[in-house]
Amino acid sequence: MNRREQQVEELLAPTVESLGCEIWGVEFLNQGKHSKLRLYIERPGPEAGVTVDDCAAVSRHVSDILDVEEFSSSAYTLEVSSPGMDRILFKPAQYTESVGEQVDVRLNFPFEGRKKFVGVLAGLEDNSAVLQVDDEEYVLPLENIQRARVVPAF
Repeated sequence: MNRREQQVEELLAPTVESLGCEIWGVEFLNQGKHSKLRLYIERPGPEAGVTVDDCAAVSRHVSDILDVEEFSSSAYTLEVSSPGMDRILFKPAQYTESVGEQVDVRLNFPFEGRKKFVGVLAGLEDNSAVLQVDDEEYVLPLENIQRARVVPAF
């Protein structure tokens, strides 16, 4: 997450938690004149999972906060969503929780001539994701990962 997304998470986390959820991640996507703020929420614990009602309640509450705090001077759309089965990994703890899962990793800068890796997340070491791709193991620094997404197994 970039600094702006981190600020949004810090601002909204207490409100989202008061509604029984937690922020999984934040994306701010610039799309010309009209941008998108996407807030992923999750319900922790044994009642994990997010309902449409959870998303609607969080949307109503955080929308008011963003308006008062003047989050953006330009127009944007707020989307509140579950992380889904193909969840994006935003934080080191999420990488740790996803060890053993197949992940699709996109890098900011090429590593060994590649910007895309798909393999099994073997672990997290020294702020780097360890990815097993076939017979090769890659250690990818988190700061170079543009997006890591779990690939659901059916």
